[in-house]
Amino acid sequence: MNTAAAPTPPASPAEPWSPAEFEARLRAVGEESYHHRHPFNIRMHSGDLGPEELRRWIVNRFHYQRHIPVKDALITAKLPTSKLRRMWLRRIQDHDGAQTGEGGIERWLRLGEAAGVDREMLLRADAVLPGVRLAVDGYVNFCRLRPPLEAVAASLTELSAPDLMRTRIEAFERHYRWIEPEGLAYFRTRVSQGRRDSREALDLVLTWARDRDEQEAAVAALRFKCDVLWSLLDAVDRAGPREQR
Repeated sequence: MNTAAAPTPPASPAEPWSPAEFEARLRAVGEESYHHRHPFNIRMHSGDLGPEELRRWIVNRFHYQRHIPVKDALITAKLPTSKLRRMWLRRIQDHDGAQTGEGGIERWLRLGEAAGVDREMLLRADAVLPGVRLAVDGYVNFCRLRPPLEAVAASLTELSAPDLMRTRIEAFERHYRWIEPEGLAYFRTRVSQGRRDSREALDLVLTWARDRDEQEAAVAALRFKCDVLWSLLDAVDRAGPREQR
């Protein structure tokens, strides 16, 4: 008599989430893990950073800012249609500008100058922390190596960015009046750009992720991007003694 157990049938694939549930899960990642909860950002928005801490953040965050059009160029190259590529190319122009003296990177340089950081020092990147370099390289390589769905899903931190920008503008105007008001132009511009960009990216992700595996990969990609931003702030926060204001 053959007493061998019958083979276990393969598990049925999980049912895809409904579009509403999928979107809710994506938004939940931002609510739970976006860097608005990081202690450094909380201290920034409470007015508890000294000038050197704030300048250190500006210098290191600029290393991330200047790589945004790089990762967007990598995403653009993966997109299958002219319409999608034109849409994503706009993001590169938003940061690089249509000509010299325009764009988000230029506005961040002006933020640095308004806070007393030399423009050439920002561009040289000599003071960028190793942990920040690793975090930014990790994100750029993710966009280079992962499929379009995941690369675009990682950009969905933009869902949370407009609210953060509004909070930051209010905090800088209230607590850091030594920074020239013109330096806040980057934050003001990103409120509307972030809302537009996140809507476009969310529509793509909801359309492209057709089964449960793809949906879960998109959620994991967004969680990875939150980890990148969190790691960047970890490096900045631990870099040196906190100056008392």
